[in-house]
Amino acid sequence: MSKRAEHYYTASPNSLLKVSEAILKLPSGRTYRFKTPSGVFSFGRVDRASRLLINHAILPESGALLDIGSGYGCVGITLCREHPGLSLHMSDINERAVRFTEINARDHNLQAEIRLGNLYEPWADRSFDVILSNPPIAAGKLVVESLISGARDRLTDGGYFELVAYHNKGGARLESFMKRVFGNALTVVKSGGIRVYVSQKL
Repeated sequence: MSKRAEHYYTASPNSLLKVSEAILKLPSGRTYRFKTPSGVFSFGRVDRASRLLINHAILPESGALLDIGSGYGCVGITLCREHPGLSLHMSDINERAVRFTEINARDHNLQAEIRLGNLYEPWADRSFDVILSNPPIAAGKLVVESLISGARDRLTDGGYFELVAYHNKGGARLESFMKRVFGNALTVVKSGGIRVYVSQKL
């Protein structure tokens, strides 16, 4: 496993803990602030891909949302604050990510079910209306494809799986894989090489 993959996609980061604030300003003008730890993806900032997913996610008025590989929780927390009819569920393999997801959910006065574990292992007892991910590309092809294929069994009928990626850095292949798993995939938005891909469980 590469140093980069160990850094983010590992259960127990060994790096010295540092904490920095990340600020997310939405097109509406509302601002969200998150505590971000070292050893978790996108330390000290909200990355462009997560911003695109937040701004263009397809969401029902109500239902259960899973932010899988949640990092410190910015995607799920922001979307469920903006769409209060949704119930929030978040998980990550990284213990430090889960701890700061809990902190950020509490700081935003948001009730959420937050679990520690790899991919869908923590959610064998649950199903969701929407599953979102800014996937851990550094973890490798098999991990990300398992994230996509596993989503189908965890979605309700008619539910959506939504993924953000750089189109020319593996995203095009992931879109094709989503089509094979779900029988459909739609590119919702394109911006600076980044795409949000959506598949529906029909």
